[in-house]
Amino acid sequence: MIKLIQNEKELDRELLMQTLSGRKMLAYMKAYGPGYDFCRFFKVTDNERPGCAGYMFIINSTLIICADGYLGATEELQIFIEMNQPFRIEGDQKILKGIKKGDRYQELNRTVFELVPDENSYKFAEEYVDFDPYLPDVYKILSEGFPNIADFSLWYTDTSHRCRHGISRVFTYRNSTTASVVFDIGNEVLIGQVATKAAARGSGYAREFLKWLALFLNNLGKRAFLLALDVRVSFYREIGFREVLKEIVLERIDVDKDSISKGRLADSN
Repeated sequence: MIKLIQNEKELDRELLMQTLSGRKMLAYMKAYGPGYDFCRFFKVTDNERPGCAGYMFIINSTLIICADGYLGATEELQIFIEMNQPFRIEGDQKILKGIKKGDRYQELNRTVFELVPDENSYKFAEEYVDFDPYLPDVYKILSEGFPNIADFSLWYTDTSHRCRHGISRVFTYRNSTTASVVFDIGNEVLIGQVATKAAARGSGYAREFLKWLALFLNNLGKRAFLLALDVRVSFYREIGFREVLKEIVLERIDVDKDSISKGRLADSN
């Protein structure tokens, strides 16, 4: 059974705090609550497996599923996916592996990295970090790195809203590289939207900046993670970040990569 959640109290916080996907759900619930059509939250149960439960939410074109490890992909969930046709599906691996992909979805490999602090980062030129950058300038950097990014008004509205609610934070370095805290829940942080201007690529800015960011967050008592598709894995290995998990995500293949129907900038790189 899939039930629309009307109140934050319906979420099992203890369950959701166990995974990055669950923490992301809590973060978006805190930022938006259950009253927006573009950000909807659901509870999922299986009548054939009493006691097994999960949650999911749709944020624009991404469906994120969190469960207790026992709940599998149900027929009702399959129908839900067919009806909503999200561009990307991520989260609980048991459920994802049970979803019928057909001709619409492909599996992509993704690695979860922990940002390992490097004490040598004390040499970093922190004076070139903007801790509260002008968001239109951030968007210009991102649009060069992610051609399929959502249009400016949608990106700006979402990003500024999450920042105002203390869920997210945006940084830039030398006006050329950017990275964002997607969420900060229980001192666990997810980093995303990492990009560098085309003219500054090869300068080493992203490497310097991310190593500093790892130390900066560690000094605040936070564990930081980021998600990387295969094309970026070697870069994060070279920086010295630690691989903690391999997973799959499902992504539609019947949507043109440059189509706005892809929807939103992914957190992965």
